Amino acid sequence: MCVQLQYIRAIAALLVVYFHAILQLQKLNPDAWLSPYLFGKSGVDLFFVLSGFVMWITTSDKPLTVADFWWKRVRRIVPLYWAVTLLAAGVSLIIPQMLKSTQFDLPHILASLAFLPWINPSDPDHYMIAPLIVPGWTLNYEMYFYLLFGLCLVVPVRHRIAALVALIGSIFLLCNLAPVNTATRFYGDSVIFEFVAGVFLGQIYKKGVSMPGPVVAAMVAIGFAALMFNDYLEIDLPRMFTIGIPAVVIIFFATSIRIPDTKSWRWLRILGDASYSIYLTHIFTLAGSRMIYPHAISILHSDTLFVVLMMVISTLAGIASYYVFEVPVGRMLSSVNLPRDSRVVPVQNA
Repeated sequence: MCVQLQYIRAIAALLVVYFHAILQLQKLNPDAWLSPYLFGKSGVDLFFVLSGFVMWITTSDKPLTVADFWWKRVRRIVPLYWAVTLLAAGVSLIIPQMLKSTQFDLPHILASLAFLPWINPSDPDHYMIAPLIVPGWTLNYEMYFYLLFGLCLVVPVRHRIAALVALIGSIFLLCNLAPVNTATRFYGDSVIFEFVAGVFLGQIYKKGVSMPGPVVAAMVAIGFAALMFNDYLEIDLPRMFTIGIPAVVIIFFATSIRIPDTKSWRWLRILGDASYSIYLTHIFTLAGSRMIYPHAISILHSDTLFVVLMMVISTLAGIASYYVFEVPVGRMLSSVNLPRDSRVVPVQNA
């Protein structure tokens, strides 16, 4: 797999951390010069397109069963997410003032663990669909996509993308035609098509499309400029168009050039490896940073340095989580195999 994907993962995670760090700063000091520069949620869209891309390039040329595919995704996503969700539930029960957007509510906690869309009880307007770990709303989409993508593995590879588009498109249309409720709002959001776009990019990549280095550098730079500019403007259009399209441009051009693994930037690759841990754990470090803000600012004398400090601490905590929890647990679960008779055998990729 091309090393550029890890670089993009690293950048995506840092964008999300910056976004939440600025949200914290706005609450702590609305007059700080950095407070108006709120962007970074677009890191999520990069993750969505990347997920579709990776799922295609890792499954299109191998006879993977549905059960095996789902099990690999479960063991990758669930352990850390359940751990931080249960930790947040405990914190919300014992130290409720620490996590402002978290409220102990048993049905909400169970829905969060099951990756089901649910109204977050901490939202005063009772409108926000988000799990206990608010950034985990993206994982609800990830697991939904994995569920549907896994089902399509029984379809021959030459028809698989068409089947996936038909399946996701049908559910999308049904949700938009049905009465409005939490489920139809969530599954009827066009953001799900960012995963589909990633799948198409994966198919293009497998065909060996390549671009000259200068073109790649220019288009990736333009893509990131458009991504962050549209993110900052918050244009009143579906994010699939305003942010999703630049994300697609970035990943298409970034993967259209081959970089030898020996020439990779090790530190950026480590951040990419740890991006999932950084993404899930940063709310705890940011919450802790918020609580020490008066003391920190008296030493730093700069809100900008405080934001940098929050990002550095969040990144280091995420890397620690990756090596202490994510890697050993993943290694342990990788040795667990499903019973042969529980597997759904895919149609031959003819």
